[in-house]
Amino acid sequence: MTRMTILTEADLRAVVPLDLAAVDCIENAFCALATKAVVMPPILRLDIPEHRGEVDVKTAYVPGLDGFAIKISPGFFDNPKLGLPSTNGMMVLLSATTGVVQALLLDNGYLTDVRTAAAGAVAARHVSRADASVAAIFGAGMQAALQLEALCLVRPIREARIWARDGKKAKLAARTLTGRLGIPVRAESDPEKASAGADIIVTTTPTESPILKAAWLRPGQHVTAMGSDAEHKNEIEPAAIAEASLYVADSLAQTRRLGELHHAIKASRIAAEADFAELGQIIAGQRPGRTAADQRTIVDLTGTGIQDTAIATLAFARAQERGKGATFAS
Repeated sequence: MTRMTILTEADLRAVVPLDLAAVDCIENAFCALATKAVVMPPILRLDIPEHRGEVDVKTAYVPGLDGFAIKISPGFFDNPKLGLPSTNGMMVLLSATTGVVQALLLDNGYLTDVRTAAAGAVAARHVSRADASVAAIFGAGMQAALQLEALCLVRPIREARIWARDGKKAKLAARTLTGRLGIPVRAESDPEKASAGADIIVTTTPTESPILKAAWLRPGQHVTAMGSDAEHKNEIEPAAIAEASLYVADSLAQTRRLGELHHAIKASRIAAEADFAELGQIIAGQRPGRTAADQRTIVDLTGTGIQDTAIATLAFARAQERGKGATFAS
């Protein structure tokens, strides 16, 4: 007899908030990627261009964990026009010993949102200046809000700016986040003004042409780019990657193929074989991170399967502890 637990989005929201424990969970996943024999195949992606849609499938096996997750993550970026969220999805957690399905996590993309925001916090914690207090967020969707919320967990953020192509959404997001976070958040109509004076800049859009220019960046600034998770997406001007004091990948093999680094290579600003640190290597002390306050740093987050296995494992363990979900025997 086998037993499988079904967890709804409501169940998962109750057991996995965006907090320091979630940040630590994802930080440990990055560290494992650098220090353990993790098995993480390339992302499988299905594009549906006529509906501005894509579906990503990610997974990873981490030695020492009882289970591994397979995540199905659709992103249909015209959905808001239909009154629907642009992302949703689900995860399946299987036993790493037997392959038996342990849990079906019907999160509608919630766990992906949390682990992506947590990854942004990890990047800031290890690469931005410790005194970073002003944030600029490019984008006004769910991930934009979560990235700012996550930054506030690890850095003394005292004010923030939001820029988005849709100015009304930026203003609404700014009002909402001011109330939620208790810091002044203002909408900026010009992306250059939004980035000016910011200690941390986070880009959270599915754009296919750069929205952050190299000429805008100043000494000491840190950029976390998390929107470029497919070959055609590009948020950061390639020159910014070439001119950075420190470029860090979540997975170098992956960012060479589909991250901001991919575009810098394609533009002949970076050699295809150029070596860079991965975030997990910096966490593990294998490679140096920021070494001076005036460095311009960029972390390229394309999203890795190990993050999904980590957050799904955490969610399942907490759900079992608290009696959440419906369990079926077969």
